[in-house]
Amino acid sequence: MENGVFLNGRYCTPEEALISVDDRGFLFGDGVYEVIKCFDGKFFKMEEHLIRLQRSAGKIMLDLPYTAREIAAVCYELRSRSGIQNGLIYMQATRGAAPRTHYFPQSPSPTFLVKIIEMDVEIWLEHCRGVKAIFLPDERWVHCDIKSVNLLPNVLARETARRQGAYEAIFIHSLGITECGSSNFFAVLDGRLVTAPQGDRILSGIIRETVLQLAAAAEIPVELRYPRPEEMAAATEAFITNSSDEIAPILAIDEKPVGEGRPGKITTLLSDKLEALKKTL
Repeated sequence: MENGVFLNGRYCTPEEALISVDDRGFLFGDGVYEVIKCFDGKFFKMEEHLIRLQRSAGKIMLDLPYTAREIAAVCYELRSRSGIQNGLIYMQATRGAAPRTHYFPQSPSPTFLVKIIEMDVEIWLEHCRGVKAIFLPDERWVHCDIKSVNLLPNVLARETARRQGAYEAIFIHSLGITECGSSNFFAVLDGRLVTAPQGDRILSGIIRETVLQLAAAAEIPVELRYPRPEEMAAATEAFITNSSDEIAPILAIDEKPVGEGRPGKITTLLSDKLEALKKTL
């Protein structure tokens, strides 16, 4: 893709984007990232995404080399240069290249990458019709609220799900269901929308927050608590949310149907309201 990448102040192709073998993101996972969806040439809640990027960077004591306004300008420039109207903007900031030691470099020069990826609309539509999931133990670290590039537990969970014929892994903690490998989790129990509370056990997704706002406007009762896995037998609906899939109904967990095994009324209503909201941007 011509000029589909921005790396450390320069627009280039993926082939031209070279990062040092001493980069701390590569050596230690010492970095954070963010993903913003672009549809019909419009970015969904870019400001909220960039605020979260700044928050994640602050949590690991990393000073971003660009302001939110400068990063936004890069996103628009990449969209223009690539011609992509429906895709994802991926951005990553690391502490940069330095001799390998656990201590922070004294004069860090952060690596900052932004790239645009064209979205496969057919796959997105397939996920909108429903996906399967499995339960797995939540074995991640205790700072899940940081959008860190340390994603190995998530990667292993998603691969385990794939090998079992499922799309997503639902994490079970001693508290209950936290979230999923790359998404937030919602269940409908006794007509109430139940999802984990904001805190360090989940990454509070931008779509998650949007769904909670849409639910409040539609007067759908919401419970912010950790649903128990055994409650899923009585759930009438369940769905996941993230920037790429937006709202994807869960049709079955561990091969057991959720509700009637098809997208439910609340899930469909919220999906319709999200589509309507996107058209106003």
